[in-house]
Amino acid sequence: MDLEKQLLDGLEVIPGLSTDTARLSNQLLRYMELIVKWNSTHNLTAVRNPKSMITHHMLDSLASLPHVSGPVIVDVGSGAGFPGIPIALARPDWQVTLVKCSQKKAAFLLQAAVELNLSNISVRQQRVEKITIENKINTVISRAFSNLDRFMQLSRHLCGNDAEHCCFIAMKGAFPDMELMQLSHEFNVEQIIPVTVPGLKAKRHLIVMRCHPK
Repeated sequence: MDLEKQLLDGLEVIPGLSTDTARLSNQLLRYMELIVKWNSTHNLTAVRNPKSMITHHMLDSLASLPHVSGPVIVDVGSGAGFPGIPIALARPDWQVTLVKCSQKKAAFLLQAAVELNLSNISVRQQRVEKITIENKINTVISRAFSNLDRFMQLSRHLCGNDAEHCCFIAMKGAFPDMELMQLSHEFNVEQIIPVTVPGLKAKRHLIVMRCHPK
C-alpha cells in the first residue's frame, strides 16, 4: 500500500472529519516531507518510517478531532506539531497556537506554517506557564507533554476565569490509572474516551478535564 492510499483510507474512517480528504491528504504528505527533511539534523521525532508516521502521528492526531471544540485551540508541548498542525490543516477556520520552548522545534513549526500556508497557526517559543493568549480559548490539548496533573497545573491559567467554556484534553496511550489517582482535586475529569486510530493496534485514550470554577 502506498503512503497516499494508506493516509486516504485512514482519513475516510475518522468520524466527523468534514473536509476534503484528498486536499487534506496532500497537505499532510507535504508536512511529512518537511518532517523527514528536518529530522536528519534536528531529531524532531523518533518515528522515522513514513508508514508509521502516518498512523502514529497524522492519524493519531486527527483521531482526537471529533472531541475537540473550537475555534481557538492551544497545543501545549507541540513538538513537531502534533496534534496542532494536523488539526489546523483539517480545520482552517480554527485558530491554533503551538507552544514549544525548544528553539529548534519552534523554528521547524514556524517553517512548516509558512510552507504549508497555514495562516491559522501561531507559534510561541516559550514555556507554557509563561504565555498568555488574548482570545478566549476553547480547548487546550497536549500529546506526550507530561502527566495529567502537571499538564493541568502548568496550563490552567490559559483559560483564566472561563472554566465553564474551556476544556483540557490530554492524549494518552494506555488507560492512565496512576496519573488519574494523582490528579489534584482542583481539576475535574469530565470524560475518558477510548479512541481508535486507523491502522494502529495500540490503545489510545483522551482524558477530557476542566478546572473547577472558582
